[in-house]
Amino acid sequence: MDFSALLSKSASQFSGNVAVWCDGREQTYTELYERGSRLANALTDIGLNKGDRVALLSSNAFETVELIAGCALGGFVRAGLYAHETGEVNSYLLELVDARVLIVNADLYDTIAPQLPGLEKLERVLVFGGEAPEGATSYEDALAVASPKAPVVETRPDDIHVIRFSAGTTGRPKGIVHTIERWLANDDEYRWVTPQIDERDAYLAAGQLTHAASLWLWPVLQVGGRIIVMPSFEPGRALELIEQQRATCTLVVPTMISALLAHPDIDTRDLSSMRCLNYAASPIAERTLERALDKFGPVLYQLYAQSECITVTMLQPHQHTDKYLRSVGRATPNTEITIVDADGNTLQAGEVGEIAVSAPGQMNELWKNPEANAERHLSDGRLLTRDMGYLDEDGFLFLADRKEDMIISGGYNIWPAELENAVASHEAVREVCVVGVPHEKWGETPRAFVVLEPGVEVTEEELIEVTRAAVGSVKKITSVEFVDTLPKSGVGKILRREVKKGHWEGQDRAIGGA
Repeated sequence: MDFSALLSKSASQFSGNVAVWCDGREQTYTELYERGSRLANALTDIGLNKGDRVALLSSNAFETVELIAGCALGGFVRAGLYAHETGEVNSYLLELVDARVLIVNADLYDTIAPQLPGLEKLERVLVFGGEAPEGATSYEDALAVASPKAPVVETRPDDIHVIRFSAGTTGRPKGIVHTIERWLANDDEYRWVTPQIDERDAYLAAGQLTHAASLWLWPVLQVGGRIIVMPSFEPGRALELIEQQRATCTLVVPTMISALLAHPDIDTRDLSSMRCLNYAASPIAERTLERALDKFGPVLYQLYAQSECITVTMLQPHQHTDKYLRSVGRATPNTEITIVDADGNTLQAGEVGEIAVSAPGQMNELWKNPEANAERHLSDGRLLTRDMGYLDEDGFLFLADRKEDMIISGGYNIWPAELENAVASHEAVREVCVVGVPHEKWGETPRAFVVLEPGVEVTEEELIEVTRAAVGSVKKITSVEFVDTLPKSGVGKILRREVKKGHWEGQDRAIGGA
């Protein structure tokens, strides 16, 4: 089955079910299929062919699901730009994939408009959610004159489905290619390790559907469930929607969980409908996990994944115990994990090395970048994740940190995530990021940048002592800087690279990491 067959079947079986809900607007499966078909035909009428790249630039919107559906129905390759990025970055991505069409939310048109004249391959800009400026085409006008009949497009399993983009925190973003076959295989893999869903389920899309939040999209559409689209994440609104829309599953990053727990409505909203609170993308403090378990119950699932390999491990609710709380779970059923050294040799249980994976959701390649693609793969095809970690004797994976984030102080290898977990265990700490800063004697030394809970105080010496107790005097943090906020990406991940800025100017040490 391909995505066209999936949408056709769901439109037939669940025609009257609500497929999309966003701020009071609803779209049934019949309407989704028709609108998606109109978009596919409109793009074909422009002159696009199967395999041509269509870029989407929007925050979550009512139209987001039909945009994704329309690209799939036409056999076009979707390339999701990032609403939080600059026009310069997004124009680079448009040029990288040779996008022929850009579909952009009217609210974001001005952010990309100055770069559009320089994009020679870009032929048409469709604007939705508002009036189309001069030189652009109204999305609604294009759909109005297009046929509502689903196009007949023959796709093959190895046709490209989507090009995702890396965060670009260590350089220019890279295009990550996933074929139809691998994306569908990953959907199946994901459903092995999350609760069985059906048409009664409702997925709260609290994160960006151009990023990890899309992981639930096709599985929910396949069973006739409902996608509740949040235009932007706001913790109080998310709690309200869980209660009012009876959301059963969601996918969030740890900073979003912290925001939910800090909101006063956490104690008054009915959250009993939630069956799967899946969290991923960055480390989470044990204290936050314990509070989340108390408020939401045994519905927490921790996913370890990356855009290059979408489903790697899952920590199931029953595994959220003292023994495994710091792990990210076991490999999913059809995924193999090995820990390798710098030469690609397999390490034993308990030994820290780079995580290598072979998985159904593994990327096919990096777009137009054979050198970087070769660097990310071993000779047998296993993907090098650039994450460091170890497997215990039971096959549970424990992360150390990104390979680029390791702090080398006086010859000792120090992993920031281990220190961050220790600092975050203190009740006064809301958020923390640890980076290496220059040190005259040791080369670099760990410093913690800390956001405190409102009205709570802690001293630098107390936090240093917490890390000393956790990892010893050699690897402890040596200083603390209290800050009001920490820089985050558009999907809520703390940007370690931004925290490092200003500390290494004119120094030899590279600024890397996520």
